[in-house]
Amino acid sequence: MSGHSKWSNIKRKKGAVDAKRGKIFTKVSKEITTAARIGGGDPSGNARLRKAMDAARAANMPADTVDRAIKKGTGEIEGVIYEEITYEGYGPEGVAVVVECMTENRQRTVADVRHLFTKFNGNLGQDGCVSYMFDKVGLIEVDKSKSTEDQLMEVALEAGADDIKETDTSFEIITPMENFDAVLEAIKSANIDTESAELTRIPQTTVRVEGKSAETMLKLYTRLEDHDDVQNVYANFDIDDEILENFSG
Repeated sequence: MSGHSKWSNIKRKKGAVDAKRGKIFTKVSKEITTAARIGGGDPSGNARLRKAMDAARAANMPADTVDRAIKKGTGEIEGVIYEEITYEGYGPEGVAVVVECMTENRQRTVADVRHLFTKFNGNLGQDGCVSYMFDKVGLIEVDKSKSTEDQLMEVALEAGADDIKETDTSFEIITPMENFDAVLEAIKSANIDTESAELTRIPQTTVRVEGKSAETMLKLYTRLEDHDDVQNVYANFDIDDEILENFSG
């Protein structure tokens, strides 16, 4: 693993998710509202809303908060209309970075994102400058204590998964985006608990980053993630686990 996947695992181990629960609620609420606006408020017929509600449950978001976010999207109560924008650029050592945003103020967001790139030795690029370096896939993670590799292969590959990769503590099931729901449902139907399930971008190649450049890259990554208008950040860095684990922000 590298980049997004490795860093996500480090953050989870360090408890950073709980520490930033308020920001997570903000991001998930935006996604729920936008999904409901585009596809309606019934999750049974709206896959994007269904995924957003799963994320809300994983973050222990209160049910009334979820309900308000849906009603904002369907127009039952007044709410903000968010615009989805993706920015691309380069971090230290030429690391490719993709930033997915959801905002009601495009000018503010692009100014903030550009400032962060510049501050941490990177630069904001043009549309398409690095996104081609990433594959859009479904990624489902299962703790090794919850299943064997043989069981997962039988269930996931039959449902349409592309590959299963083993890490120190888990199995990562990679699926085409169009098969993500079917594979996730098959895993759940087999009574296998998942650690996480998301649509993501996986880098085709990685850039090795060390020393001060590695710390600067992580500062750029975390500051972008912390921005209220940013939903997801993807990068193709390859940084030693020791640096990731000792990084304090």
